[in-house]
Amino acid sequence: MTVTALIVAAGRGTRAGGSRPKQYQPLMGRAVLARTLATFAAHPRVDALVAVLHPEDDDLFAEAIAGLGLNIATVRGGATRDASVQAGLAAVRGEDGLVLIHDGARPLVSPQLIDRILEALETHPGAAPALPVTDALWRGAEGLVVAPHPREGLFRAQTPQGFHLRAIRAAHAAHTGGAADDVEVALGAHLDVAIVRGDEDNLKITHPEDFTRAARVLRERDMDIRTGNGFDVHAFCEGDGVILCGIKVPHDKALKGHSDADVGMHAVTDAIYGALADGDIGQHFPPSDPQWKGAPSDIFLKHAVALAGERGYRISNADLTLICEQPKIGPVAGAMRAEMARLMGIDIDRISVKATTSERLGFTGRQEGIAALATVTLIKP
Repeated sequence: MTVTALIVAAGRGTRAGGSRPKQYQPLMGRAVLARTLATFAAHPRVDALVAVLHPEDDDLFAEAIAGLGLNIATVRGGATRDASVQAGLAAVRGEDGLVLIHDGARPLVSPQLIDRILEALETHPGAAPALPVTDALWRGAEGLVVAPHPREGLFRAQTPQGFHLRAIRAAHAAHTGGAADDVEVALGAHLDVAIVRGDEDNLKITHPEDFTRAARVLRERDMDIRTGNGFDVHAFCEGDGVILCGIKVPHDKALKGHSDADVGMHAVTDAIYGALADGDIGQHFPPSDPQWKGAPSDIFLKHAVALAGERGYRISNADLTLICEQPKIGPVAGAMRAEMARLMGIDIDRISVKATTSERLGFTGRQEGIAALATVTLIKP
């Protein structure tokens, strides 16, 4: 059956404050209504979109959906919500099919909730999401509690409220007077409406503080967290010190490598590339290229950090373990952390540098070189 999403967005929303109706105010860089429409447009079961608008909002609507590439039928709303819904139902094509009636000011509706509504409509003429009331309820008057009120069987209604198109059209045509929502209209026509598990995040923006709450939900929902690992090894050679995390550490040997052989910085750099799924140092700075011979490793690290920033990520933390018998890392770990924090542009408390031995096993136990293992976490808010 054809599924049409009917988005009701003709209200003024004065309680939300602001210089424009709440559905056109920005939420994390996009208009509230644009987020609502985009979710339904992206759902594989939704075939058509109808938006019910206030007669004065044409320019605001065009601005909100600019660049989205959505095919949306629009219709003028009425003086009341049920009148707006009737106008929207008249604009839905066909006589049969399913319609999902949704508040434009609920931008956090999830695809999973839409799925649950459509599934319930396979066996019922109507379905609507709701959440059980869990708080204690009172009846009150003049600022005083009059009596407790039982909460058993009470639910907080949400949208989208889904119906068989022919049935809800007939229900609205027969309905007289106002209605809080379309379930009320459906019940007046003796339609069975299934209760579907709602979603706490599916909030309706009503007051100014709701924008803050919605933004918090979006950040948690849309946050992209990536973790990468890096491992590097360099052998000792003749010299008078090793460079580790940009710090020259006195030692009776040096580390051999095409660049400055900073094994710790190399491991962290590769961990960043790994989190980005973008290869390793060797791919970005081929050792066959003579320009990188003897190069300071901060060139590589800065490139990886910049690449992460260009893709919208920030570095949450980096954890580096150096594996060696000598030199002793503890006395210089603080300086290493400070230098790595400076190069990566993050606070020092987000950098860990520590060391361990291999209990005299393997090439590090034989003091033939140093190994390093790093883990880096990237976050895209």
